Amino acid sequence: MKRALPVLVLSIAGLIPLWRYAPSNGTTTTTEVAAPASTPSSPSSSTSSSSSSSSPSSSASSSAAASQVVQGSTVNTSKGAVQVEVTFEGDKISSVRMLQQPNHPQTTAAVPKLIQETLQAQSADIDAVSGATITSDGYVTSLQAALDAKE
Repeated sequence: MKRALPVLVLSIAGLIPLWRYAPSNGTTTTTEVAAPASTPSSPSSSTSSSSSSSSPSSSASSSAAASQVVQGSTVNTSKGAVQVEVTFEGDKISSVRMLQQPNHPQTTAAVPKLIQETLQAQSADIDAVSGATITSDGYVTSLQAALDAKE
């Protein structure tokens, strides 16, 4: 009888996290993070120097033409679908946007970290975020598909 009460209390304490667990509902949301401007003074100085020339619009159109947006494949994970969209400025990744992601707290917290690592690494060779390993793996797979589609 002395053991019954602690066993009962500890069993209930162990079951509380199971009762409170809320699995993801499979819906998706989108998130976008752009690369920080590396030299904000450079475009303004080149624009001011080219404003005296006769073709400032041609330089703007050539920089717009260098921008390319590529979608990665949709990766179905156990938490939900993951798909990224990558914007390239020349060969550099300038921004990454999540087109589809699981609506899950760990995913919501992990996506900005994954995007920031992608912008720093400029490749799909990034570390998974602890607590969101499944989403991280789906992100890397979709990101690699977008990088492969660009080439």
